Amino acid sequence: MRPPSGLYPVFCRVYMPDHSYVTIRSRLSASVQDILGSVTEKLQYSEEPAGREDSLILVAVASSGEKVLLQPTEDCVFTTLGINSHLFACTRDSYEALVPLPEEIQVSPGDTEIHRGEPEDVANHLTAFHWELFRCVHELEFVDYVFHGERGRRETANLELLLQRCSEVTHWVATEVLLCEAPGKRAQLLKKFIKIAAICKQNQDLLSFYAVVMGLDNAAVSRLRLTWEKLPGKFKNLFRKFENLTDPCRNHKSYREVISKMKPPVIPFVPLILKDLTFLHEGSKTLVDGLVNIEKLHSVAEKVRTVRKYRSRPLCLEMEASPHHLQTKAYVRQFQVIDNQNLLFELSYKLEANSQ
Repeated sequence: MRPPSGLYPVFCRVYMPDHSYVTIRSRLSASVQDILGSVTEKLQYSEEPAGREDSLILVAVASSGEKVLLQPTEDCVFTTLGINSHLFACTRDSYEALVPLPEEIQVSPGDTEIHRGEPEDVANHLTAFHWELFRCVHELEFVDYVFHGERGRRETANLELLLQRCSEVTHWVATEVLLCEAPGKRAQLLKKFIKIAAICKQNQDLLSFYAVVMGLDNAAVSRLRLTWEKLPGKFKNLFRKFENLTDPCRNHKSYREVISKMKPPVIPFVPLILKDLTFLHEGSKTLVDGLVNIEKLHSVAEKVRTVRKYRSRPLCLEMEASPHHLQTKAYVRQFQVIDNQNLLFELSYKLEANSQ
């Protein structure tokens, strides 16, 4: 198991108000001060006016235009960025003028790798990548995330990346469906995503399974009545079963029954582990009359031990080299998604204006 460290190197673009940028090499746990220091060093060797870097601030700008001024003491900046958020370095007097980068997703017809890749190939690459990310998360990151919150961010970088990836996969599914203009091809895409979810479940990758199902359940996708009507009955029934499995009713009873029967290796739906730990943490005090609540700590330890159990055996996937194997692998590891729900609804209504 890898250590709970944010020392893994990352390369990142930090933008200026005019959308020019510098590329810096940093680490996952880098603080605002670290990043601004790297930007300052880069700018000293550029043609920018001298002294401009002296009063730089760091701002996260989302695709929606929302701006968040990051405080100098904040850690693990990279793990807190939204899916389509970017870092901007600017002076305080140029803060209000910051605007998001032009939309990176081409909202126009065109086939991406999902249309060419086989469902099994896509699903297996999802599982392989998510297993890598899951293996990087130290068991203590789950405890730090729930018990220490913002103060424990430096120690939860890997976990936060995994959570962000789950959200990214969900938006990926919705994005691909809504960028497909041809009704017949769009129905085929729904069918393919249902197949991908089924294979992920078979791989015991419940993180990917959940994320794909939630993407298909996105309101902008689920309202496409005419598209869903084109789906064969077999796949409609299968998707209903998947929806039942992800139904949170009775404390996720269906999901818990399924995962309890699985033997390692398993990739669980990580947000539910955090939900359970949060319930344990907030449901009782850690100290009672000055004494440590041993029962609470035992319950927390038992929950964390399930993570160790899920990873107690290596993942062995039989991945045949398909014609698009390398392209699919690269595609799966670097999704381009639309995370703006308003934009997703705009696309949805363009496809089917009158669907309910």
